[in-house]
Amino acid sequence: MSKMDSGTAAPDDGGDQDSELSLDPKVQESIGRSLKAHYDDIVNAPVPDKFLVLLAQLEATEHRAAGASTDEFN
Repeated sequence: MSKMDSGTAAPDDGGDQDSELSLDPKVQESIGRSLKAHYDDIVNAPVPDKFLVLLAQLEATEHRAAGASTDEFN
């Protein structure tokens, strides 16, 4: 199977590759809107309780470690 058969454009003539690799602006806008919508969904999703518990445990451990390190100098 050649590169052209696999659906990828790979010019071997040394020509202008940008013109062959660019997408229609309407397609780019559609992809951009879709990606932004997915990103917004992920950013706005609630943090699972299990992660909140793990973060609280990490903060408590860091707080204890910071307290222990300041006690060593006194």
